Amino acid sequence: MMAGTAAGLAVAGIAAPAAAQRAKSAAGAALPDPRTRYPRPPFDTAMQPFPGLAGKMTPRPDHGETSYVGSGRLTGRRALVTGGDSGIGRAAAIAFAREGADVAISYLPAEEADAREVIALIRQAGRTALGLPGDIRDERWCNRMVAQTVRELGGLDLLVNNAGRQQQRQALADLSSEDFDATMKTNLYAMFWITKAALPHLPAGASIIQTTSEQAYDPSANLVDYAMTKAAMMNFTKSLAKQLGPKGIRVNGVAPGPIWTPLQVAGGATAEKLREFGGDTSLGRPGQPVELGSIFVQLAANDATFSTGQVYGAAGGTGQP
Repeated sequence: MMAGTAAGLAVAGIAAPAAAQRAKSAAGAALPDPRTRYPRPPFDTAMQPFPGLAGKMTPRPDHGETSYVGSGRLTGRRALVTGGDSGIGRAAAIAFAREGADVAISYLPAEEADAREVIALIRQAGRTALGLPGDIRDERWCNRMVAQTVRELGGLDLLVNNAGRQQQRQALADLSSEDFDATMKTNLYAMFWITKAALPHLPAGASIIQTTSEQAYDPSANLVDYAMTKAAMMNFTKSLAKQLGPKGIRVNGVAPGPIWTPLQVAGGATAEKLREFGGDTSLGRPGQPVELGSIFVQLAANDATFSTGQVYGAAGGTGQP
């Protein structure tokens, strides 16, 4: 009986400090309120000519420049992120570098100012950074870009097809063939060309991630061509996952809702819509790119090896995946 009492006291002695610590943590932790953690509308930012720069937005988007802290989850990986100069691609590039990956980013030459900031951040993380300015609507450039990445990073095992074109048009009659063609080539043809060029270099264990959109599930009336491409990207993800699974290559997607990026201020939304952008989400604000960085890391990481053909949503309560 005394032995049992002693054991009980010992257990109580262990449990009591643990319980006290939990109580202290609960009382002392400052949990971020998702409603007020980042700026809420109304916004007073100027529209920009396409493709737009994050550095000229007010407020500036948060890509994780000062907040994302890595823990070595992608040590030794070699990544190519299209559209890595700003927005969601920039957040993914920063997160990958701080998790230990070398990163190549592609972008339009007009986005050089934003790209230089990202390249500096990747290097500050102690990783190799490669800038690839060019137009991914050109198949020959897509092939050269992949080849250069493989050559300078020593291989490729992580591909993010993120670059996108979004130009709102209020009526189908306003959507020219030139506009339609530019959106299709940027969002779909380039994804096809880049992935096809990358496949011979991707080993078992590699990961491909597409940035699709809630527009694939719930299209807006004024984004007909853009929504079409995002639905196609979703199906590309699921189909390719079945094709590449037997080879040990995983393919997944991320479907954001309204995210505060240059895509919106450079013609993706009207000035009126931009002022209240994201205000109709459950959280009453748009998302910031940094809030998606950890999703890309998780889909790329080695502890997510059973996730393929999946589309992860991040839409503030409005998305469907």
